[in-house]
Amino acid sequence: MLMAASFTCSDCVILKLPGSRAISGALQTKGETMDSKNIVIAVLIGLAAGWLASWVPFTGGEGGLIQYLISGVLGSFVGSYVLQKFNVNLGITSEVGRDIATATIGAVIVMFIANILT
Repeated sequence: MLMAASFTCSDCVILKLPGSRAISGALQTKGETMDSKNIVIAVLIGLAAGWLASWVPFTGGEGGLIQYLISGVLGSFVGSYVLQKFNVNLGITSEVGRDIATATIGAVIVMFIANILT
């Protein structure tokens, strides 16, 4: 039984813990566990977000799949926290598009901080 923390951006959820809100039909309802389909979707969203974030000039650019995955998945946490903290609504109606945009925003922040620290 694999569980993951909740990534939320006001109305979107990529992964969830029991007790967190589930928005997408592809995601679980309260109390259910994640299945392999959701893990694959989260990995693909993380890869896409990390790759998109690598195009931003001050993030360090080049990287491989592992860097894209790590920055994208961490970016999902960071992006959802930042957007929720500042009460930002992206206005994107597509759930997958909203999740990718949120993770990309977070991945840019993660990669920027990583470049400062290295």
